[in-house]
Amino acid sequence: MVNALGYHDGEHTKNVRDWKEVFDFLVEDMTMLPASHEPDDKELRILTNQWPQYPSEFREVCQEYAREVEKLAYKLLGLIALSLGQPENKFNDFFKEHQTSLIRFNHYPPCPFPHLALGVGRHKDAGALTVLAQDDVGGLEVRRKSDAEWIPVRPTPNAYIINVGDMVQVWSNDKYESVEHRVVVNTEKERFSIPFFFFPAHHVMVKPLEELLNDDNPAKYREYNWGKFFAMRNRSDFKKLDVENIQIHHFRLPQ
Repeated sequence: MVNALGYHDGEHTKNVRDWKEVFDFLVEDMTMLPASHEPDDKELRILTNQWPQYPSEFREVCQEYAREVEKLAYKLLGLIALSLGQPENKFNDFFKEHQTSLIRFNHYPPCPFPHLALGVGRHKDAGALTVLAQDDVGGLEVRRKSDAEWIPVRPTPNAYIINVGDMVQVWSNDKYESVEHRVVVNTEKERFSIPFFFFPAHHVMVKPLEELLNDDNPAKYREYNWGKFFAMRNRSDFKKLDVENIQIHHFRLPQ
């Protein structure tokens, strides 16, 4: 698995290279993840943040921001739990020890050929929640389910955009649904955004909540390990593969 923390500009989304450059850092430094996607490989590797030497206050500011946005993510996840008839802290233990959450600084340069590139190709977020801060340039689009049209998300000053991720879709047994989205490029203006990806610990097994299941609402997904899922997804983030990168529909049970 590639340790792509820090700066990089070679990410792929669904096997297509993105028109962007990024800086990534973990919310918890020294985060453990599986060394490979292979099911029988029990080895873990430790990922560490790669901070620039300058500006000197950069690391402190990033870590302070991470602590504050993490509080918001826990609050939002608690509201989701309550809406499902569960205790507010239902999901907290999945994140309390060795969470794999990360924050990304995205920079999308102007693109002279916008019809040939995407800032980020169409995808759904794999984790629980994404808390997104963005500038006023715009470019984020969501796919409307009713007619599959791409709808621009107009930037709102001093507001976050919240994406429900695949993990919440599985936990809720499809009561919530993660949204497919993409980022289009601009011919004249650069764009900046800062997503916080709320990811649990590598050892968490993801499956529909048993409290929600009954004869009329059987489980729609078989369980999967988050760490192995993440490791498999990471394989195609920086290298074009001949197969589709892993998605939750690969774990959908026949109904």
